[in-house]
Parts: sequence; C-alpha cells; structure tokens
Amino acid sequence: METLALEPQVLANRHGVAFGLVHQNVTVDCVITLAALETYFWLEPRASDARILKTFRDGYGRIRAIAGRKLLAHPAARLELTAEDFARP
Repeated sequence: METLALEPQVLANRHGVAFGLVHQNVTVDCVITLAALETYFWLEPRASDARILKTFRDGYGRIRAIAGRKLLAHPAARLELTAEDFARP
C-alpha cells in the first residue's frame, strides 16, 4: 500500500505540488502538475498555495491510486503525474 511520506508543498515555480510516496518500502519523489489539478480536480487558475494544497489533499486518494499504478508499470525513483495520467481511455 502506498502512503504519503512527506508533507506536500507547492513547487517554487508554481508548476506543481511535490510530495513523497512510500511504494514497496521505498520513498518516491512525486510531482503532480497544476495543469492536472486544474483539469481533473477543479482547481481554479492562479489559486493560492493554500487552495492548491487543499485541492491536492481532497484528491489525494485518486492521486495516490494513479501514482501507484504508474509506479507498478514503470518503477522509478521520481514520478511526475500530468493531466494525461488522469485521462480515461
């Protein structure tokens, strides 16, 4: 089971949210782009850091599930989730 390892934080360039995910006893550095949060989690453009983090936390279950699936398919030490990762085929 994947769990949140590090407190999420908005990247300095405001292009995403960085967080750590423990996957198979290894911490993976992850980023979800703001574009993904805006497209699939209803984050409004130019939102405050507090609003970005709230949106991330509200959608964390789904974010964790997608990250876990992506890591199973392609194990990595660093993972970036984009809007394409949340699109349904």
